[in-house]
Amino acid sequence: MSIKLIAIDIDGTLLNPDHELTSATKAAIQSAMSRGIKVVLCTGRPLSGANPYLDELGISGDDNYVITFNGAMAQTVSGNVLVNHQLTLDDYIDLEALSRKLNSHFHTETADYIYTANRDISGYSIAESYLVRMLIKYRTVNEMSDQLKISKCMFVDDPTVISRVNTQIPESYREKYYVVQSEPYFIEVMNKKASKGNTLSELVDKLGLTADDVMAIGDQGNDLTMIQYAGTGVAMGNGIAEDKQAAQFVTKTNAEDGVAYAINQVLAKN
Repeated sequence: MSIKLIAIDIDGTLLNPDHELTSATKAAIQSAMSRGIKVVLCTGRPLSGANPYLDELGISGDDNYVITFNGAMAQTVSGNVLVNHQLTLDDYIDLEALSRKLNSHFHTETADYIYTANRDISGYSIAESYLVRMLIKYRTVNEMSDQLKISKCMFVDDPTVISRVNTQIPESYREKYYVVQSEPYFIEVMNKKASKGNTLSELVDKLGLTADDVMAIGDQGNDLTMIQYAGTGVAMGNGIAEDKQAAQFVTKTNAEDGVAYAINQVLAKN
């Protein structure tokens, strides 16, 4: 098996606990790229939230790729959209109403803005805005346009609230949408076709590769599908149990340069 593409989650995986890209991780990724291996960041963030790390790694142009919004989109690093699994305004209206029934803060994201109908904006929405470098717009449901290209909706609240909400989302919603808890304070809801694993498989097909050519590294529930898809699935040492059970290899934690360790181990055999 020869690895030709490495898919890497950002938060909790690529970045250390201080949200930094370490020199060891950069060196390992640049070593992989020097061998002609494509490195694809696969993130819940929009492109704007991935750009600082793409720049730092020297990944650019229309022949490099990034998966954003947890698989709602696959794009070239320069922004050309290759895969786009969106939600409709009706989806948003339905999910926003559910958030009020479940007594949870809620917002939605497009490629340009975060929108919330919560007059008292959640601190987790504010933190997300800072993290992904997008402004928040307060809009009532009636003010939302059917022209918006919605990538995902999110229940955002304290972990105790999110844990409760996760048990109370009706099964019919899980059948209609891709629902995943990506952080203790986030539950993300997307088009049923959107997931990191599904969109990674679509990108891999477009590149003329197969799952056997792919290594995928992640730590949370939103990474599980790509770990399951990849011929070489890698779970971070700080990852959830489900990722570790699905992976072929469990690497070190993100505090111990787990991405660098995994890449170096695989390249030694490549």
